[in-house]
Amino acid sequence: MQTPSLPFTKDLVLIGGGHSHALVLQAWAMNPLPGARVTLINPGPTAPYSGMLPGFVAGHYQRDQLDIDLIRLARRAGARLVMAAATGIDTQARRIQVKGGPDIGFDVASIDIGITSGMPDLPGFAEHGVPAKPLGRFATRWARYADSTGPARVAVIGGGVAGAELALAMAHRLRNAGRDAQVSVIEQNRAFTALGPKAASQMRAALKQHGIMLLEGAAPERISKTGVHLNDGRRVEADFITGAAGAKPHEWLAGTGLTDSQGFIPIDLRLRSSNPTIFAVGDCAEMTASPRPKAGVYAVRQAPILLNNLRATLSGSGGLKPYVPQNDYLKLVSLGEKAALGERLGITFSGRWVWRWKDQIDTAFMDKFSLPKPIKPALPWPRASGTVPAGDQALCGGCGAKLGLPTLRRALHGNDDTPVGDDAAILRVGQTRQVISHDHLRAMVDDPVKLTRIAAVHALGDIWAMGATPQAAVSSIILPHQSPVLAERHLREITQTAHDVMTQAGAKIVGGHSTQGAEMTIGFTVTGLCHGEPITLEGARPGDHLILTKPLGSGVIMAGDMEGKARGTDVAEALRVMTRPQTRAARHLANAHAMTDVTGFGLVGHLSNMLHASGVGAEIVQDAIPLMTGALRLSEKGIRSTLYPQNREGFEHFPETAHSALLFDPQTGGGLLAAIGGDPAPVIEALRQDEETAALIGRITEDRGQLRIV
Repeated sequence: MQTPSLPFTKDLVLIGGGHSHALVLQAWAMNPLPGARVTLINPGPTAPYSGMLPGFVAGHYQRDQLDIDLIRLARRAGARLVMAAATGIDTQARRIQVKGGPDIGFDVASIDIGITSGMPDLPGFAEHGVPAKPLGRFATRWARYADSTGPARVAVIGGGVAGAELALAMAHRLRNAGRDAQVSVIEQNRAFTALGPKAASQMRAALKQHGIMLLEGAAPERISKTGVHLNDGRRVEADFITGAAGAKPHEWLAGTGLTDSQGFIPIDLRLRSSNPTIFAVGDCAEMTASPRPKAGVYAVRQAPILLNNLRATLSGSGGLKPYVPQNDYLKLVSLGEKAALGERLGITFSGRWVWRWKDQIDTAFMDKFSLPKPIKPALPWPRASGTVPAGDQALCGGCGAKLGLPTLRRALHGNDDTPVGDDAAILRVGQTRQVISHDHLRAMVDDPVKLTRIAAVHALGDIWAMGATPQAAVSSIILPHQSPVLAERHLREITQTAHDVMTQAGAKIVGGHSTQGAEMTIGFTVTGLCHGEPITLEGARPGDHLILTKPLGSGVIMAGDMEGKARGTDVAEALRVMTRPQTRAARHLANAHAMTDVTGFGLVGHLSNMLHASGVGAEIVQDAIPLMTGALRLSEKGIRSTLYPQNREGFEHFPETAHSALLFDPQTGGGLLAAIGGDPAPVIEALRQDEETAALIGRITEDRGQLRIV
């Protein structure tokens, strides 16, 4: 995340992580426009690159080579990534509707969401077929099918270049794996009309050479579990059916007032829609001044023009440039094995050298998003003696930015042995038992909605850990410096999200305070009511079982994210875990003898507090402790949260391994750790029935203050 030298005054929102927008972000990372806040809205953390899809299908590329990591790209560009689907645009109010979240305001917007498949409109396709778009979902389904065993029957609906590429790649992958494969391409008209006669002839020859059946003039009527039923009564047997035809615009665009009768967005030479503050590029746009076929090459070449025109519109400087598309473009078509066919200006060529050329072009495109690490400023000199440089690691957000357990113990009690107390303070008014706690987080993500959800769940964790029902909350919000208009937008997103999370948990927001500062910080003071005696740290008994309700690893993953070393998919999964409320988990653990939430002090730190307070010991099974996807990989690379050294203090006798390091990893929005008596199986089963993570990780022993890891 970048700290702007000027307050934010304009909101630029990019809808969709298409090729043009990815290139705009890549350039923005090198030269941002001061005062402009950038938001990218995309359903997921990655955007697949269509040029490498056939190579992936054929088995030449790994899955992660196919994806542009939008989380990593957005962080380097100083942009926030909202992982949700846009569902509409209010052009008058300048707001973008987002599925499952508050509206996002904009001053300038750009749309690059591609097109979607019309295949689900074919009867039976939604149940038995896999559309080729969106590419990410198709790639996942194909990988699962390709890795299975037995005879393979594949049908591709659509006899264009894209359909033929997929069919050739599928045939190669399946037969290379030794499977008996039958691959068919179905085209209701004539195939390969986008190619010249010579190139079309070579495509037909390639299909024949690879034993692929091409059916032309064959219209699919419906899809069943056993294959594709044609309108002439024939049936093409298939157990994997995909569609590379029938592409159409996303339906929600029609409600924006920006589209033509076909559902595409007409744009002028400067890539603007009918609304001069909204641009559109890629396949979702229609270049009315110079119509061209839908092809990724145009989206790539629109990127520098789009970047210039977005900056010019945001700054009010004028100087918009026209985009003039080339009349023809180089077509490189994979032929399944590592060979390819090329065509440009009527000239056709093919061979393995063409595939190597295509591979170099595709690899070079993806390499654009491997941004260099920013150069850190030199430390000042002279400086006070004893100053400790921050080093290469930035201060982690979330729980990595808090004080460690040893520091708190010494500051509060003057020694290292006294527990810091229960998760929340207990207030007794007559017969009423109320608990109260406060937590706040500095920004670990630029998306205020995501940070608000994490902060709210994190604060509520103390209430759930005491066995209380959330009652009321007061918010504390620090916004980065920005104009009043942007601050209003920002605050509206935060307050709406906070209301949603607290209401879902059964609490009500009764007040708050907001101000501006150097960075975004969100916190909550929360209260809860206990219907019985509060669950404290003091009740653990020898023989109790230890249950953990969330996996570990958020600290190391977010530290890896800040260093640009974490995979976007792993970061997205960690954020999902951190925002998961613990209402149901707390209900199933209501009879726990002792309970805490695992947050900044890590699993060992919080368990140690419980052991000291209860006068018992514990034994935990390292291999039984669930870990977030990617956490162990980052730990093996030496990635640690900035709080890790303090959490490790006092436990130096424990072995130092990549796995054991995660037991000291600070958690944000972490799970509940409960000591329960009796048979733990019914509790574990009840948690899992409610789709909660539930792991039996150890037991309480009589060895006072002793913690063993086995």
